[in-house]
Amino acid sequence: MMKRLFDGMPSRVSRPKILVVDDQAVNIHVIHEIFKQDLDVLMATTGRTAIDLCQSQAPDLVILDVMMPDMNGYDVCRALKADPTTRDIPIIFLTSLSEEQDEIFGFELGAVDFINKPISPIVVKSRVGTHLRLKLQTDLLRSIGLTDGMTGIANRRRFDDKLDQQWRICEQDQKPLSLIILDVDFFKPYNDHYGHLMGDECLKSIAQALEQKIRRPNDLVARYGGEEFACILPTTDSDGALNRALELLRSVRDLRLEHLTSEVSSEVTISAGVATLIPNHSNSLLGLIGLADKALYLAKEGGRDRVQVADCQP
Repeated sequence: MMKRLFDGMPSRVSRPKILVVDDQAVNIHVIHEIFKQDLDVLMATTGRTAIDLCQSQAPDLVILDVMMPDMNGYDVCRALKADPTTRDIPIIFLTSLSEEQDEIFGFELGAVDFINKPISPIVVKSRVGTHLRLKLQTDLLRSIGLTDGMTGIANRRRFDDKLDQQWRICEQDQKPLSLIILDVDFFKPYNDHYGHLMGDECLKSIAQALEQKIRRPNDLVARYGGEEFACILPTTDSDGALNRALELLRSVRDLRLEHLTSEVSSEVTISAGVATLIPNHSNSLLGLIGLADKALYLAKEGGRDRVQVADCQP
């Protein structure tokens, strides 16, 4: 009897997802029957659908038929590896080809393995299990390395990676990218009055309050440094970013954390700077950060516990 696929895998809240891509429905059905007890199985019969599902559903692994009529598996693999949002998804080719040069070409494109037709359930389950374990272990290590140890939200490294990724995606699609930089008002007096342990607890509470307001998969809130936080909002215009910033300020006020040494309130508050750009050749990612940072400075100069939107006109 075969071991269950989850044996030896890192634990996680949701079940792993795989995407099976084949223009022959019978092959999809066979693989679905193999994994339906252990995994969420997504299905596609065309290369274009497969790419769309990878971008929207982020499967943990793709089983991809080589020979398909609209886009062959090699073309799909090439497209997925060229996209920053999908390039880390492991791909196993499903093929009836047996020539060594075919496998070499697939590995050069970025595939992690090949499974030959006709499908053997034992072989498929073993190879998919092996590569899923590696993927989930890599995800776990990456998550640890990209998480702020104190607050539990994304750290500065994760922020930098995500902002760079979303800048390039928004530049390609010519969509707006918004950035909010937030700062806890009068945090040094808070630490001096209540002590650093209470200061740490304050930052943890704020971080969780901010993260609860982040709903879309590609949005991100991160600890930017010290008592500063940052929120990345892809495909969000200036009005949308302003509304989100106001919502974030309210979420912190709703915590009702005492702050008797604040000069703006008897409770903890934050200030926010908002900037929005459509990435192109005439602006830059560093420019976006600079605009949001300047807006934050103006918010603090203007009285704190408020939002300032940057003037991003060219």
